[in-house]
Amino acid sequence: MPINELRAITTFVRTVELGSLSQAAAAQQITPQAASKALTQLEQHLGVRLFHRTTRRMALTEEGRRFLDSVQPALAGLQQALQGVRQSRQAMGGPLRIVGPRTVLPLVLGPLLDEYCRLYPEVEPDVQLDDRIGHWVDDRVDVGFRLGNSPEEGVIARRLFPMQLLVCAAPTYLRRHGVPRSLADLASHRCSAFRRLSDGGVVPWRVQVGDSTQDLPVRPAFCTNDEAFELRAVLAGDVLAQLAMPTAAPHIRAGRLVPLLVEHLCDTFSMHLYYGSRVAQPARVRCFIDLAVERLTDSPALVLDAETLMTAHERGLAALAGR
Repeated sequence: MPINELRAITTFVRTVELGSLSQAAAAQQITPQAASKALTQLEQHLGVRLFHRTTRRMALTEEGRRFLDSVQPALAGLQQALQGVRQSRQAMGGPLRIVGPRTVLPLVLGPLLDEYCRLYPEVEPDVQLDDRIGHWVDDRVDVGFRLGNSPEEGVIARRLFPMQLLVCAAPTYLRRHGVPRSLADLASHRCSAFRRLSDGGVVPWRVQVGDSTQDLPVRPAFCTNDEAFELRAVLAGDVLAQLAMPTAAPHIRAGRLVPLLVEHLCDTFSMHLYYGSRVAQPARVRCFIDLAVERLTDSPALVLDAETLMTAHERGLAALAGR
């Protein structure tokens, strides 16, 4: 019969320390019968008697005393290590490794991380932004962000908000080049496009057409692989672009950007938060997940409803008409 060596050794040491088998059993929350069986199995496993036993008394044999001297410090060290890990699970201090895409996420993560660090200054954030999909275990990830579902089996994905993609332009651009009224009109406009890091290809715009989404190839007048640099060109009035709503929303509200072709807004992808099981997570990870879900789930700062977009569109066109 297989033996649980750790339980058997623990029962042995507790019996010596507490002076009785019944107290050792109670300390481990097992029955006296189970404790007695563990000691018997340990003696059979070692091939020596550890106790002189009668119905009323127990005393260590010489082999038992030598065995106790060997295992007692090691067992105490193991128990101390286990207790340390349990306590660290509740402690807020320590590293918090966060991964996610370079595109869009800095605008989403920045304010969230600022608030989190104010609440828990003892945590040490380690943020790695990369558009590639890495490996959860190899990269030692605590929390990740990704457009789409969880990247690995066994990882929990929590949807945060739809990633709205919308064509926008600055008023200065529209005064110089006119307002596109249809997707076909975009062929005569100066469009910005994003270039993939993986292969250098130009990413087509993704638009809603009726009940389906379509890829719309554009001939770029401006191309970049950096979202902030693209936004700068759009705000300067050099080009129009399809922007993610977390990037565009504050500028739309302020009138610096005019939403265009609103009926073709695409929101087929959503930003997800992903993480391992919450069962054994450190407190710092649990608190970050809770804060992210509370602050980011369908946040109006990151998602604009149809009425808000149409109002901004009409206000922008009216301002252009008034010059």
